[in-house]
Parts: sequence; C-alpha cells; structure tokens
Amino acid sequence: MASSVALAAALVLPVSALADRPAPAEGTEVYFISPQDGDTVEGPVHVRMGLRGMGIAPAGVDADNTGHHHLLVNKPLDEVDLDASLPFTDHKHHFGGGQTEGEVELEPGTHTLQLLFMDYRHISFDPPVVSEKITITVE
Repeated sequence: MASSVALAAALVLPVSALADRPAPAEGTEVYFISPQDGDTVEGPVHVRMGLRGMGIAPAGVDADNTGHHHLLVNKPLDEVDLDASLPFTDHKHHFGGGQTEGEVELEPGTHTLQLLFMDYRHISFDPPVVSEKITITVE
C-alpha cells in the first residue's frame, strides 16, 4: 500500500489547477462492504468499498463517469473543503490507484469512517458522493 499512498500523494493537484466540480452520474452511491457500522475489528483494518452508478479509475485518469475512493477517518465531512483537491493526512486516506479495498492502520479505540468518492483530480463531485458514516472499534 505504501506505493499507492505515494502515487496518490504525487497526483494531488495544486489548487490553481482546479476547475468546477463535476456532477456525478445520476443515482451514484458509495458504501462500505466491510467493516459494517458497530463492528469490532483487529488492526490493521481491512476496508472494502462498494460503488453503484459510476466506474473506478486511478487518480489522474480523466475518463467519463469515473473516480476513486477516499476514506475519511475521524474527520467530519463538513470539515473537508469539497472545492479543493483533498490533501493526504492521517484523517484522509486516498485509494488513488483505483483500489476498492485496502488496509488502514488505526490506533485501538473507537473511530468514525466515511467514504468520499472523488474525480481524477481528487475533487468532490457536486453533489458529493459520500457513504453513510459508520463507527467501528479497533482492538
């Protein structure tokens, strides 16, 4: 996963390169396959992400009706600038290689997780394509 993290970080574009937020395909949904809300899991946490209505493409690949997953960890959506490229932090994980699953290291304790599906530039769709927020416990 380290190489996908490096790829995602390298593909985050400067704010000056951004354009308007695109509309998602009608009916697009993003959701957790696993873990599920209320689950208690051991680390590293294996996350499986689902998508309906659009396709997956790696960051940097401009293909119609595609994007890639981002995972918000303990980060409320209202604290994310949806008009700018999403920076990589401990609270924002990029799956810029087009992954639909991956492992995330989380400290033991309770965590909130939410998926944010974004375009090839790491820009949110308008309206945003987000999952329900779930809460998990890591042992």
